Amino acid sequence: MNKAIVIGSGFAGLSASCFLAQAGWQVTVLEKHATPGGRARQLSEQGFTFDMGPSWYWMPGVFEHFFGCFGRKVSDYYSLTRLDPSYRVYWSNGPVDIPAGYKELQELFNSIEPGSGLQLDKFLQEAEYKYEVGMNKLVYKPGRSLSEFMDADVIKGITKLDIFSSMKRHIGHYFKNPMLRQLMEFPVLFLGALPEKTPALYSLMNYADIVGGTWYPEGGMYSIVKAMHSLAEELGVQFRFNESVKSIQVNNKKASGVATSNCMPGSVHYYDADVVIGGADYHHVEQQLLPQAYRTYTPAYWDKRVMAPGCLIYYIGLNKKLNNIRHHNLFFDTSFEEHGKEIYISKQWPRNPLFYVSVTSVTDNTVAPAGCENLFILIPVAAGLDDDTEARREHYLDMVLKRMEHHLNQTITNSIIYKRSFAHSDFTSEYNAFKGNAYGLANTLAQTAILKPSCKSSKVKNLYYTGQLTVPGPGVPPSLISGEVVAGEILKAYSKG
Repeated sequence: MNKAIVIGSGFAGLSASCFLAQAGWQVTVLEKHATPGGRARQLSEQGFTFDMGPSWYWMPGVFEHFFGCFGRKVSDYYSLTRLDPSYRVYWSNGPVDIPAGYKELQELFNSIEPGSGLQLDKFLQEAEYKYEVGMNKLVYKPGRSLSEFMDADVIKGITKLDIFSSMKRHIGHYFKNPMLRQLMEFPVLFLGALPEKTPALYSLMNYADIVGGTWYPEGGMYSIVKAMHSLAEELGVQFRFNESVKSIQVNNKKASGVATSNCMPGSVHYYDADVVIGGADYHHVEQQLLPQAYRTYTPAYWDKRVMAPGCLIYYIGLNKKLNNIRHHNLFFDTSFEEHGKEIYISKQWPRNPLFYVSVTSVTDNTVAPAGCENLFILIPVAAGLDDDTEARREHYLDMVLKRMEHHLNQTITNSIIYKRSFAHSDFTSEYNAFKGNAYGLANTLAQTAILKPSCKSSKVKNLYYTGQLTVPGPGVPPSLISGEVVAGEILKAYSKG
């Protein structure tokens, strides 16, 4: 029986482990933390429960596809509720709810910009094509050769995919009102790059948002982790928690196993393997765990990568309920363009940032004590910033809470009974994140498909990578796909002997 070692139990590592175990492999997942999930871990304190990382459930079909590969359904593990409104946007002139119903959304668009409801139809027709081609022809590719994309449908429709046009230009062709433009641009600003640097192909994200819907898994996003962990164990995957991988052993250009340490002082374990999969931060696995002679990429290569935003996150517990707050809330009450430039161009701490607030206790009464509220506040910031101090974190928390209080017309600060922050230095120490990254690489044209770090080492025959720094990219659905793709590459290679 072939043995696989998976480093890290995030979504991608869990996905890869399930597919290999299903194929009859002996799979061991090594995780430095006490629980699975990686960046999607759960925080429980004083009766409050927080998803520490991802909070948006988009592309439900990707999750159904994953569980369907094992003869299961999402509903076997957790229930879903479609949120309506999908989310609320706070602009400087007040809040606007984004309805889940398409007719209501068109009416909203028309009220902001006459005729834009019809333009939304046209925009989504193009976005649907990109979504269907992208999901069926592009994202499930390993990105190791251009020949993978020599598909008749892809070649025939290359102009319709808008690979060489930008999101900013594409959206501007349909909508003139700044509010509508921001609404359509926000998925790529928060998860990838400036709209002017992101291929218009990614309007498929707008299709995922508007048509696919925004959902909430009962119990929070960690319900997905628990489901995947449970499935993996059903398939025979072995998990070793509190095991931090210290090195990958390489002999004759082949990984023979990994060495770990755990919470016991001086304790070192060795796990032999036929294949090693790096499901932890790619940069860390390659630059820290491998001997230098076996690293595919140079430090200079990594320094030139364009990173998606880092995050300054706050987990806040309140001793009261808030009036008139939604599950997902986007505060776009300051300059969209200025904050984007501070993330991607000047790469500085933002002067007056946009931010996002998730209040899952609006939907789920199990995540906070009775009569209380839990707030997840996220400020996107440039990756790799220095001076991540407690004073700076307090400065930004005070800033965003005052803006929330202004918009909600109620006090918040004096009702805080639990508080924790999480930023660059925590991403580095907790997840070995390159430059303290939260989302991985930006989805620029120069970092798409074969131009991403490869899912297979060029110098170690049996070393593979999965997760947000390789194909297909950042986000929860892409991570599930990444695990499936890399497992497929391994099974293909080993079926050839």
